[in-house]
Amino acid sequence: MSVAALIVAAGRGSRAGEGVPKQYRSLAGRSVLARTLEKYLSHPGIARIITVIHPDDRVPYERAVGEVGCRTEHLLAPVAGGDTRQVSVLHGLEALESLRPEIVLVHDAARPFVDSTLIDRAIDAAGRFSAAVPGIAVTDTIKITDDSGKVVSTPDRARLRAIQTPQAFRFQALLDAHRKAHASDLKDFTDDGALVEWAGRPVLVFEGDPRNTKLTHNADFISAERRLTEKSMTYLTRFGTGFDVHAFQEGDHVWLGGIKVPHDKGVVAHSDGDVILHALTDAILGALADGDIGTHFPPSDPQWRGASSDRFVEHAVALVRKRGGIVDHLDATLLCEKPRLGPYREAMRQRIAGISGLRLDQVSLKATTTEKLGFTGRGEGLAAQAAATIRLPEND
Repeated sequence: MSVAALIVAAGRGSRAGEGVPKQYRSLAGRSVLARTLEKYLSHPGIARIITVIHPDDRVPYERAVGEVGCRTEHLLAPVAGGDTRQVSVLHGLEALESLRPEIVLVHDAARPFVDSTLIDRAIDAAGRFSAAVPGIAVTDTIKITDDSGKVVSTPDRARLRAIQTPQAFRFQALLDAHRKAHASDLKDFTDDGALVEWAGRPVLVFEGDPRNTKLTHNADFISAERRLTEKSMTYLTRFGTGFDVHAFQEGDHVWLGGIKVPHDKGVVAHSDGDVILHALTDAILGALADGDIGTHFPPSDPQWRGASSDRFVEHAVALVRKRGGIVDHLDATLLCEKPRLGPYREAMRQRIAGISGLRLDQVSLKATTTEKLGFTGRGEGLAAQAAATIRLPEND
Protein backbone atom coordinates (compact mmCIF):
# COMPACT_ATOMS: atom_id res chain seq x y z
CA MET A 1 0.00 0.00 0.00
CA SER A 2 1.23 3.52 -0.75
CA VAL A 3 1.73 5.54 2.42
CA ALA A 4 2.19 9.29 2.82
CA ALA A 5 3.05 11.20 5.99
CA LEU A 6 1.64 14.63 6.77
CA ILE A 7 3.69 16.58 9.33
CA VAL A 8 1.77 19.37 11.05
CA ALA A 9 4.18 22.25 11.75
CA ALA A 10 2.11 25.41 11.29
CA GLY A 11 1.51 26.29 14.95
CA ARG A 12 3.13 29.00 17.03
CA GLY A 13 3.72 26.87 20.14
CA SER A 14 3.08 29.72 22.59
CA ARG A 15 2.89 27.41 25.62
CA ALA A 16 6.57 26.55 25.13
CA GLY A 17 7.55 30.19 25.78
CA GLU A 18 8.46 33.18 23.68
CA GLY A 19 10.92 33.12 20.82
CA VAL A 20 11.14 30.92 17.76
CA PRO A 21 8.16 28.51 17.28
CA LYS A 22 8.86 25.26 19.11
CA GLN A 23 9.17 23.12 15.97
CA TYR A 24 12.20 25.20 14.95
CA ARG A 25 13.88 25.32 18.35
CA SER A 26 17.23 23.68 18.73
CA LEU A 27 17.15 20.35 20.54
CA ALA A 28 20.63 18.98 21.27
CA GLY A 29 22.06 20.78 18.26
CA ARG A 30 19.29 20.29 15.70
CA SER A 31 15.79 21.66 15.30
CA VAL A 32 12.79 19.67 16.51
CA LEU A 33 11.34 19.59 13.00
CA ALA A 34 14.57 18.24 11.49
CA ARG A 35 14.54 15.38 13.99
CA THR A 36 10.89 14.59 13.25
CA LEU A 37 11.30 14.72 9.47
CA GLU A 38 14.32 12.44 9.67
CA LYS A 39 12.26 9.70 11.34
CA TYR A 40 9.83 9.61 8.41
CA LEU A 41 12.38 10.17 5.65
CA SER A 42 14.41 7.21 6.90
CA HIS A 43 11.40 4.87 7.13
CA PRO A 44 11.21 2.50 4.12
CA GLY A 45 7.42 2.29 4.21
CA ILE A 46 6.81 6.01 3.65
CA ALA A 47 6.58 7.02 -0.01
CA ARG A 48 6.03 10.78 0.39
CA ILE A 49 6.24 13.32 3.21
CA ILE A 50 4.56 16.71 3.15
CA THR A 51 4.91 19.38 5.83
CA VAL A 52 2.29 22.01 6.61
CA ILE A 53 3.98 25.21 7.80
CA HIS A 54 2.98 28.72 8.80
CA PRO A 55 3.09 31.08 5.78
CA ASP A 56 5.83 33.13 7.50
CA ASP A 57 8.08 30.14 8.23
CA ARG A 58 9.60 29.30 4.85
CA VAL A 59 13.11 30.36 5.89
CA PRO A 60 13.25 28.40 9.19
CA TYR A 61 11.64 25.45 7.41
CA GLU A 62 14.37 25.38 4.76
CA ARG A 63 16.96 25.69 7.49
CA ALA A 64 15.45 22.68 9.29
CA VAL A 65 15.45 20.61 6.10
CA GLY A 66 19.13 21.46 5.70
CA GLU A 67 19.78 19.86 9.10
CA VAL A 68 18.22 16.53 8.15
CA GLY A 69 20.84 13.81 8.17
CA CYS A 70 19.33 11.60 5.45
CA ARG A 71 18.19 11.94 1.87
CA THR A 72 15.21 14.23 1.27
CA GLU A 73 14.06 13.10 -2.17
CA HIS A 74 10.73 11.86 -0.72
CA LEU A 75 10.01 15.27 0.81
CA LEU A 76 7.41 17.32 -1.06
CA ALA A 77 7.28 21.12 -1.13
CA PRO A 78 5.70 22.51 2.05
CA VAL A 79 2.10 23.72 2.16
CA ALA A 80 0.89 26.84 3.95
CA GLY A 81 -1.36 26.06 6.91
CA GLY A 82 -4.55 27.77 8.07
CA ASP A 83 -5.73 29.49 11.22
CA THR A 84 -6.38 26.22 13.09
CA ARG A 85 -4.73 22.81 13.16
CA GLN A 86 -7.77 21.27 11.48
CA VAL A 87 -7.60 23.70 8.57
CA SER A 88 -3.86 23.10 8.25
CA VAL A 89 -4.37 19.34 7.99
CA LEU A 90 -7.04 19.86 5.32
CA HIS A 91 -4.61 21.97 3.28
CA GLY A 92 -2.03 19.19 3.53
CA LEU A 93 -4.50 16.49 2.52
CA GLU A 94 -5.64 18.46 -0.51
CA ALA A 95 -2.02 18.91 -1.57
CA LEU A 96 -1.59 15.12 -1.40
CA GLU A 97 -4.82 14.33 -3.26
CA SER A 98 -3.24 14.20 -6.72
CA LEU A 99 -0.81 11.50 -5.49
CA ARG A 100 -3.73 9.37 -4.23
CA PRO A 101 -1.93 7.54 -1.41
CA GLU A 102 -3.91 4.69 0.12
CA ILE A 103 -2.87 5.56 3.69
CA VAL A 104 -1.90 8.82 5.33
CA LEU A 105 -0.20 9.25 8.70
CA VAL A 106 -0.79 12.59 10.41
CA HIS A 107 1.97 13.51 12.86
CA ASP A 108 2.70 16.50 15.06
CA ALA A 109 6.09 18.09 14.35
CA ALA A 110 6.57 18.51 18.10
CA ARG A 111 6.86 14.72 18.62
CA PRO A 112 10.49 14.09 17.56
CA PHE A 113 10.84 10.83 19.50
CA VAL A 114 8.56 8.76 17.25
CA ASP A 115 10.36 5.59 16.17
CA SER A 116 10.08 3.18 13.27
CA THR A 117 8.26 0.55 15.36
CA LEU A 118 5.42 2.93 16.17
CA ILE A 119 5.23 4.02 12.52
CA ASP A 120 5.02 0.34 11.54
CA ARG A 121 2.13 -0.20 13.96
CA ALA A 122 0.33 2.85 12.58
CA ILE A 123 0.62 1.63 8.99
CA ASP A 124 -0.54 -1.85 9.97
CA ALA A 125 -3.53 -0.48 11.94
CA ALA A 126 -4.67 1.70 9.02
CA GLY A 127 -4.39 -1.31 6.70
CA ARG A 128 -6.67 -3.35 8.94
CA PHE A 129 -8.98 -0.56 10.06
CA SER A 130 -9.70 2.64 8.13
CA ALA A 131 -9.02 4.95 11.09
CA ALA A 132 -6.63 4.25 13.96
CA VAL A 133 -4.84 6.32 16.60
CA PRO A 134 -2.04 5.39 19.03
CA GLY A 135 -2.87 5.54 22.72
CA ILE A 136 -1.18 4.79 26.03
CA ALA A 137 -2.84 3.77 29.26
CA VAL A 138 -3.56 6.56 31.74
CA THR A 139 -1.81 6.02 35.06
CA ASP A 140 -3.34 8.94 36.98
CA THR A 141 -6.90 9.00 38.25
CA ILE A 142 -9.01 11.36 36.14
CA LYS A 143 -11.78 13.55 37.55
CA ILE A 144 -14.52 15.27 35.57
CA THR A 145 -15.59 18.54 37.21
CA ASP A 146 -18.26 21.18 36.69
CA ASP A 147 -17.58 24.90 36.26
CA SER A 148 -17.19 25.39 40.01
CA GLY A 149 -14.58 22.66 40.32
CA LYS A 150 -16.89 20.14 41.95
CA VAL A 151 -16.27 16.54 40.91
CA VAL A 152 -19.04 15.23 38.66
CA SER A 153 -17.65 11.77 37.98
CA THR A 154 -14.52 9.60 38.08
CA PRO A 155 -14.17 7.53 34.91
CA ASP A 156 -12.59 4.10 35.05
CA ARG A 157 -8.96 4.76 34.10
CA ALA A 158 -8.59 1.21 32.80
CA ARG A 159 -10.66 2.30 29.82
CA LEU A 160 -8.90 5.66 29.30
CA ARG A 161 -6.15 6.24 26.76
CA ALA A 162 -3.93 9.28 26.15
CA ILE A 163 -3.84 9.73 22.39
CA GLN A 164 -0.66 10.44 20.40
CA THR A 165 0.43 10.77 16.79
CA PRO A 166 1.00 9.42 14.17
CA GLN A 167 -2.70 8.89 13.58
CA ALA A 168 -3.35 6.62 10.63
CA PHE A 169 -6.20 6.69 8.14
CA ARG A 170 -7.32 5.51 4.76
CA PHE A 171 -6.54 8.66 2.83
CA GLN A 172 -9.89 9.19 1.11
CA ALA A 173 -11.81 8.55 4.33
CA LEU A 174 -9.87 11.23 6.19
CA LEU A 175 -10.13 13.73 3.34
CA ASP A 176 -13.89 13.16 3.10
CA ALA A 177 -14.29 13.67 6.86
CA HIS A 178 -12.31 16.93 6.75
CA ARG A 179 -14.32 18.25 3.84
CA LYS A 180 -17.56 17.35 5.62
CA ALA A 181 -16.44 19.27 8.71
CA HIS A 182 -15.35 22.23 6.57
CA ALA A 183 -18.70 22.30 4.79
CA SER A 184 -20.38 22.32 8.22
CA ASP A 185 -18.29 25.39 9.17
CA LEU A 186 -16.44 23.41 11.85
CA LYS A 187 -12.70 24.07 12.11
CA ASP A 188 -11.61 23.62 15.72
CA PHE A 189 -11.03 19.87 15.98
CA THR A 190 -7.59 19.46 17.55
CA ASP A 191 -7.40 15.74 16.82
CA ASP A 192 -8.03 13.96 13.53
CA GLY A 193 -9.36 10.88 15.28
CA ALA A 194 -12.05 12.99 16.97
CA LEU A 195 -12.97 14.55 13.62
CA VAL A 196 -13.39 11.13 12.02
CA GLU A 197 -15.53 10.04 15.00
CA TRP A 198 -17.72 13.12 14.45
CA ALA A 199 -18.06 12.15 10.79
CA GLY A 200 -19.57 8.83 11.88
CA ARG A 201 -16.67 6.44 11.33
CA PRO A 202 -15.30 4.07 14.00
CA VAL A 203 -11.77 4.67 15.23
CA LEU A 204 -9.42 2.00 16.60
CA VAL A 205 -6.87 2.71 19.33
CA PHE A 206 -3.63 0.78 18.89
CA GLU A 207 -0.65 0.60 21.21
CA GLY A 208 1.25 3.89 21.50
CA ASP A 209 4.68 4.56 22.96
CA PRO A 210 5.29 6.37 26.29
CA ARG A 211 8.60 7.64 24.89
CA ASN A 212 6.78 9.40 22.04
CA THR A 213 6.32 12.57 24.08
CA LYS A 214 5.04 15.88 22.74
CA LEU A 215 7.08 19.00 23.42
CA THR A 216 4.56 21.49 24.76
CA HIS A 217 6.09 23.41 27.66
CA ASN A 218 9.59 24.72 28.26
CA ALA A 219 10.20 21.97 30.83
CA ASP A 220 9.55 19.40 28.07
CA PHE A 221 12.47 20.82 26.09
CA ILE A 222 14.76 20.65 29.10
CA SER A 223 13.86 17.00 29.66
CA ALA A 224 14.14 16.16 25.97
CA GLU A 225 17.58 17.72 25.63
CA ARG A 226 18.78 15.87 28.71
CA ARG A 227 17.38 12.66 27.27
CA LEU A 228 19.26 13.14 24.00
CA THR A 229 22.57 14.36 25.38
CA GLU A 230 22.92 12.00 28.32
CA LYS A 231 22.59 8.90 26.17
CA SER A 232 24.75 10.08 23.29
CA MET A 233 27.94 11.90 24.30
CA THR A 234 29.71 14.21 26.69
CA TYR A 235 29.75 17.91 25.87
CA LEU A 236 32.35 20.53 26.69
CA THR A 237 31.30 24.15 27.24
CA ARG A 238 32.99 26.79 25.09
CA PHE A 239 32.81 30.57 25.57
CA GLY A 240 33.49 33.24 22.95
CA THR A 241 33.42 37.03 22.78
CA GLY A 242 32.93 39.48 19.94
CA PHE A 243 33.24 43.22 19.37
CA ASP A 244 32.19 45.47 16.49
CA VAL A 245 32.18 49.21 15.78
CA HIS A 246 30.81 51.41 13.00
CA ALA A 247 31.19 55.14 12.40
CA PHE A 248 28.17 57.30 11.72
CA GLN A 249 27.51 58.95 8.37
CA GLU A 250 24.57 60.70 6.74
CA GLY A 251 21.39 58.63 6.84
CA ASP A 252 18.01 58.12 8.46
CA HIS A 253 18.29 54.73 10.22
CA VAL A 254 20.59 52.10 11.69
CA TRP A 255 20.18 48.32 11.87
CA LEU A 256 20.48 46.94 15.42
CA GLY A 257 19.74 43.37 16.49
CA GLY A 258 18.03 42.68 13.17
CA ILE A 259 15.63 45.63 13.60
CA LYS A 260 15.59 48.82 11.50
CA VAL A 261 15.79 51.68 14.01
CA PRO A 262 14.98 55.27 12.91
CA HIS A 263 17.90 57.64 13.56
CA ASP A 264 19.22 60.93 12.25
CA LYS A 265 22.36 59.15 10.97
CA GLY A 266 23.38 55.98 9.20
CA VAL A 267 26.60 53.96 9.51
CA VAL A 268 29.61 53.38 7.31
CA ALA A 269 29.56 49.66 6.55
CA HIS A 270 30.07 47.11 3.79
CA SER A 271 26.97 45.13 4.87
CA ASP A 272 24.00 46.63 6.72
CA GLY A 273 26.30 47.59 9.61
CA ASP A 274 24.39 45.85 12.41
CA VAL A 275 26.96 46.03 15.22
CA ILE A 276 24.93 43.78 17.54
CA LEU A 277 24.61 40.93 15.05
CA HIS A 278 28.23 41.35 13.95
CA ALA A 279 29.46 41.10 17.54
CA LEU A 280 27.26 38.06 18.17
CA THR A 281 28.57 36.38 15.02
CA ASP A 282 32.16 36.89 16.16
CA ALA A 283 31.31 35.60 19.64
CA ILE A 284 29.92 32.35 18.22
CA LEU A 285 32.85 31.95 15.83
CA GLY A 286 35.18 32.67 18.74
CA ALA A 287 33.62 29.90 20.80
CA LEU A 288 34.19 27.60 17.83
CA ALA A 289 37.77 28.86 17.37
CA ASP A 290 36.86 29.31 13.72
CA GLY A 291 38.16 32.72 12.70
CA ASP A 292 36.01 35.85 12.64
CA ILE A 293 33.31 37.48 10.57
CA GLY A 294 35.88 38.84 8.10
CA THR A 295 37.22 35.33 7.52
CA HIS A 296 33.83 33.96 6.54
CA PHE A 297 32.41 37.10 4.90
CA PRO A 298 35.34 39.16 3.58
CA PRO A 299 34.54 42.86 2.90
CA SER A 300 36.41 42.53 -0.38
CA ASP A 301 33.72 40.17 -1.70
CA PRO A 302 31.01 42.26 -3.44
CA GLN A 303 28.28 39.68 -2.69
CA TRP A 304 28.21 40.89 0.92
CA ARG A 305 27.73 44.57 0.04
CA GLY A 306 24.58 45.68 1.84
CA ALA A 307 23.90 42.12 3.04
CA SER A 308 21.49 41.55 5.90
CA SER A 309 23.51 40.59 8.97
CA ASP A 310 21.07 37.90 10.03
CA ARG A 311 22.78 35.73 7.39
CA PHE A 312 26.04 36.00 9.32
CA VAL A 313 24.50 34.85 12.62
CA GLU A 314 22.64 32.01 10.86
CA HIS A 315 25.91 30.86 9.31
CA ALA A 316 27.73 30.86 12.64
CA VAL A 317 24.94 28.94 14.39
CA ALA A 318 24.85 26.43 11.51
CA LEU A 319 28.58 25.82 11.98
CA VAL A 320 27.95 24.96 15.64
CA ARG A 321 25.20 22.50 14.72
CA LYS A 322 27.25 21.00 11.90
CA ARG A 323 29.79 19.98 14.53
CA GLY A 324 27.05 18.44 16.68
CA GLY A 325 27.09 21.38 19.07
CA ILE A 326 24.49 23.39 20.94
CA VAL A 327 24.17 27.16 21.34
CA ASP A 328 23.19 27.73 24.96
CA HIS A 329 23.16 31.51 25.40
CA LEU A 330 23.82 34.78 23.55
CA ASP A 331 24.49 38.08 25.32
CA ALA A 332 25.17 41.48 23.74
CA THR A 333 25.70 45.04 24.97
CA LEU A 334 25.22 48.11 22.77
CA LEU A 335 27.54 51.07 23.47
CA CYS A 336 26.29 54.45 22.24
CA GLU A 337 24.69 57.71 23.33
CA LYS A 338 21.92 57.43 20.71
CA PRO A 339 19.71 55.78 19.55
CA ARG A 340 18.16 54.45 22.73
CA LEU A 341 17.77 50.68 22.89
CA GLY A 342 14.81 50.52 25.29
CA PRO A 343 11.88 50.89 22.86
CA TYR A 344 13.29 48.18 20.58
CA ARG A 345 14.92 45.79 23.05
CA GLU A 346 12.25 43.08 23.12
CA ALA A 347 11.74 43.17 19.35
CA MET A 348 15.49 42.71 18.94
CA ARG A 349 15.57 39.81 21.40
CA GLN A 350 12.71 38.15 19.52
CA ARG A 351 14.53 38.67 16.23
CA ILE A 352 17.84 37.30 17.50
CA ALA A 353 16.06 34.28 19.02
CA GLY A 354 14.35 33.64 15.69
CA ILE A 355 17.56 33.93 13.69
CA SER A 356 19.49 31.60 15.97
CA GLY A 357 16.71 29.11 16.77
CA LEU A 358 16.79 29.82 20.51
CA ARG A 359 14.22 30.45 23.21
CA LEU A 360 13.77 34.07 24.21
CA ASP A 361 15.27 33.36 27.64
CA GLN A 362 18.50 32.32 25.92
CA VAL A 363 19.04 35.81 24.48
CA SER A 364 20.19 38.77 26.59
CA LEU A 365 20.48 42.34 25.29
CA LYS A 366 21.71 45.39 27.20
CA ALA A 367 22.84 48.94 26.45
CA THR A 368 25.08 51.51 28.05
CA THR A 369 26.57 54.90 27.30
CA THR A 370 30.27 55.70 27.74
CA GLU A 371 29.56 58.79 29.87
CA LYS A 372 30.37 61.12 26.95
CA LEU A 373 33.84 59.61 26.66
CA GLY A 374 35.49 58.36 23.49
CA PHE A 375 34.10 58.24 19.95
CA THR A 376 30.74 56.86 21.12
CA GLY A 377 30.49 59.59 23.74
CA ARG A 378 31.15 62.22 21.08
CA GLY A 379 28.40 60.71 18.92
CA GLU A 380 30.80 59.66 16.17
CA GLY A 381 29.64 56.07 16.01
CA LEU A 382 28.37 53.07 17.95
CA ALA A 383 29.78 49.75 19.11
CA ALA A 384 28.67 46.42 20.54
CA GLN A 385 30.31 43.66 22.52
CA ALA A 386 28.91 40.16 22.79
CA ALA A 387 29.41 36.77 24.39
CA ALA A 388 28.27 33.31 23.32
CA THR A 389 28.16 30.09 25.29
CA ILE A 390 28.06 26.86 23.29
CA ARG A 391 28.60 23.16 23.87
CA LEU A 392 30.57 20.89 21.56
CA PRO A 393 30.97 17.11 21.70
CA GLU A 394 34.02 16.18 23.78
CA ASN A 395 35.65 14.39 20.84
CA ASP A 396 35.11 17.33 18.46
